[in-house]
Amino acid sequence: MSVLNKKLNDLYPGRVVRKDLTNRIKGNASVPTYVLEYLLGQYCATDDTDTIEEGIKMVKNIISSHFVHRDEAQLIKATIKEKGSHRIIDKVSVKLNDKLDRYEAYFANLGLNKIPILSEFIKSYPKLLSEGVWAIITMSYQPVEGRDTSPWNVDQLKPIQISSVDLDDYKEIRKSFTTDEWLDLLLQTMGLNPEEFTNRSKLLQIARLVPFCENNYNLIELGPKGTGKSHVFTEFSPHGILISGGEVSKAKLFVNNSNGEIGLVGYWDVVALDEFAGKSKRTDTGLVDIMKNYMANKSFSRGTHVMQAEASIVMVGNTNHSVPHMLKHTDLFDALPKDYYDTAFLDRVHAYLPGWETKKLRNEMFTDDFGFIVDYLAEILKTLRKEDYTKSYKKYFELSSTITTRDKMSIEKTFSGLVKLIYPHGEFSEKEAKVLIDFAIECRKRVKDQLRKMDETFNDDPVEFEYRTGDGKVTQIETLEVMEYGDAKLDILPLAKRQLQTNTESSFSSIGTESVVSKEKRLEGFHISIRDNQSKISYKGLFGDYLIGATEYIIRDPYVRLPYQIRNFAELCRLITELKQEDEEITIELVTFNDEEFLESSRLAFEELADSLESLGITLKYTFSETLHDRCIEMNNGWKIILGRGLDIWQKTNGRYDIAEVYQEKRLCKEFDITVVRV
Repeated sequence: MSVLNKKLNDLYPGRVVRKDLTNRIKGNASVPTYVLEYLLGQYCATDDTDTIEEGIKMVKNIISSHFVHRDEAQLIKATIKEKGSHRIIDKVSVKLNDKLDRYEAYFANLGLNKIPILSEFIKSYPKLLSEGVWAIITMSYQPVEGRDTSPWNVDQLKPIQISSVDLDDYKEIRKSFTTDEWLDLLLQTMGLNPEEFTNRSKLLQIARLVPFCENNYNLIELGPKGTGKSHVFTEFSPHGILISGGEVSKAKLFVNNSNGEIGLVGYWDVVALDEFAGKSKRTDTGLVDIMKNYMANKSFSRGTHVMQAEASIVMVGNTNHSVPHMLKHTDLFDALPKDYYDTAFLDRVHAYLPGWETKKLRNEMFTDDFGFIVDYLAEILKTLRKEDYTKSYKKYFELSSTITTRDKMSIEKTFSGLVKLIYPHGEFSEKEAKVLIDFAIECRKRVKDQLRKMDETFNDDPVEFEYRTGDGKVTQIETLEVMEYGDAKLDILPLAKRQLQTNTESSFSSIGTESVVSKEKRLEGFHISIRDNQSKISYKGLFGDYLIGATEYIIRDPYVRLPYQIRNFAELCRLITELKQEDEEITIELVTFNDEEFLESSRLAFEELADSLESLGITLKYTFSETLHDRCIEMNNGWKIILGRGLDIWQKTNGRYDIAEVYQEKRLCKEFDITVVRV
């Protein structure tokens, strides 16, 4: 068991479960994850292998004996009739029959409708009146006579969810984890393998949970298919509901004026609209105006009465074009239906998550480690909705006075939600707060930039998305996609061209498919930081021109052992080959470290590479050093390149035939610094 898994089991006993167990028992049953993990938490909340196996058998037996499959509904009905009563697991919703003055239950899988149910169940579990809840129900059958009577009875009903949690205990134990450990724990709780994600990618995944812990939070995520945008809203919490964007109406979402029934926002913490994009989709007349008012003021009208609700609104959908295409020709809201393509509506969105940065889910991206029982964390997040961290950043930062009230509120709500998720005990350093405030500002700036493109009036009062630290340093925030590609409609150039324009002495470019260093200009040293998930980065664009003229290279990198790391080194050798004169002779010396496990395979790889370079006039040498720490490239042309991560600057690609395997600029980067100095 890993250190984190052991720590989690020791400190949160009975509240964790091994995430791969869910898939082992789910089979073909269409049961939400939180239902299965509720059962697993009863029987498998341990690290003892034998107990887990026994628990799995028990849960499988419960599912097979009590879960209602649609194709077995008649068999279950017969079982109830013959036995007199029987426990089932099904999703139940309730409607009021005002003609008969009674509540009636509807069973999703069993197929029974209009079954009388006691009002005490409704008082205890009001969500039964909306889209229904999964529950363990004891059903009985008694033959009766009469037109409006039913032989079916609901004797007992218990929603499948944890009844109570100790928030103070949760917060106190959180102090025993480092930030990195806690981020990994949250990823594992979501069923994901943290090793497959960078820090920024982890934050993008975790940000999907903000609507569960922040009241009236409006989030949109648009991106390619298959990245899990809607998964968390169907599987993670019994307090959230996912509905198709094409099926939503003002009666379903807010209030049905014909019968006075409150809609989904009155019963759920999170209402997520799936498949929200699609220009040709039709929307309910008047819905957009009601949503505008609700998203801004947390209220909606019920006849002559104004009602309040706390549900967060989430909109997820697929984009139709690449990010560079949208930035150059349209905007990042381009895929939305016509009625929602409204600046007044979109201005109510607190954060826009860049779905195009999230990789498509592959098998290795799922975890078999321990995480919280999702229902336990769901209850914690529900309780945290009552707390407020919107101003907690002020002990470290002061937002620019040009930021509008709506922008500021959006940034603060995103920051508050992330604090609740990552630092629920309220303790965080300035460095840790900076990561969150940068992310929160970027998510709101992405919204505001698109509004400026859609409506020129948003340019009347320029907003500087920046903040000042206690020592007076000002930090400006830019969205990652604009740094990479620029934005033609906003007259914003990519970072590479901006650097070239603003520094006539230094002609270095940190981004670009080709180095933009002018041969007529004098090279100067520099230091830059590259962000997680940044693309359009290549060795040639980073430092290619600083290699020119060198005939001796010493490359120090302790981690050149795995196949992709050796590939990176070979690509650097290729760049050196491209830049050398044909009659030049070059010497490359690699100083690295290696474990016994990789030693022989690395030797073979280096020898093979050396043989292939020899005919090109390049001599490759390599040595292994156990004390090596530096990561740099030293050259005899007067330059030294200091690499924070060595040559290992890119994230894992999606497979052997991913274009990024052979195209450096299409790979996503890990976060790193690079410094070039004269020696």
